[in-house]
Amino acid sequence: METELKLTGDGSHTLYVPGMDEHYHSRFGAITESRHIFINAGLASLPQGDITVLEAGFGTGLNALLTAIHAGREKIRVSYTTLEKYPLDISVISQLNYGAMAGEEGEELLRVIHTVPWNSPARITEWFTLEKRLTDLTTEDPSGIYDLVFFDAFGPDKQPEMWSEGVMRRIAAVMHPGSVFVTYSAKGNLKRMLRSFGFEVTLLPGPPGKRVFTRAVKR
Repeated sequence: METELKLTGDGSHTLYVPGMDEHYHSRFGAITESRHIFINAGLASLPQGDITVLEAGFGTGLNALLTAIHAGREKIRVSYTTLEKYPLDISVISQLNYGAMAGEEGEELLRVIHTVPWNSPARITEWFTLEKRLTDLTTEDPSGIYDLVFFDAFGPDKQPEMWSEGVMRRIAAVMHPGSVFVTYSAKGNLKRMLRSFGFEVTLLPGPPGKRVFTRAVKR
């Protein structure tokens, strides 16, 4: 996909896809949004201990980077599996300023996250293991059981097939009672589907530019 580099409100980059008229992150702050929704309401909300994470939508690798940093800071072991159908070229990734903004060792972490092979687990740090799977969640079932799901596909109006009942069923099938699902979307249809698959759904205050987002716990 053709992309354009854009600066967001907190000084971090995002990518704009002209063909979809869609941004990878909030224009009000890419890092701010990711930390608020996926780290603070997701990863940081779980009990201390080993954690398995499934991400739908690897994209720029921002969520993976922030997770790796959080895991190291808090000394928790995170096994992180991310699903992506259309990986970005490293020439695009090299333009992003996430590493520089993420603090010490951020640039090296981001580089390694993007250069380890696909479809094979890789130990990125003592605390963070990553497996990038080249796959299509609309047609293929993910394997494993996960404590936490980051659902970060393009928006429901731009990529409706990723927000279908079939995809949500695949996600629910790899979660256990107590597993947490977080996403930036708060669409009514999403909430209804999650409840039908046995989730307790909560809307939480969003990051800048977003009124609310969805956090759901599997019963």
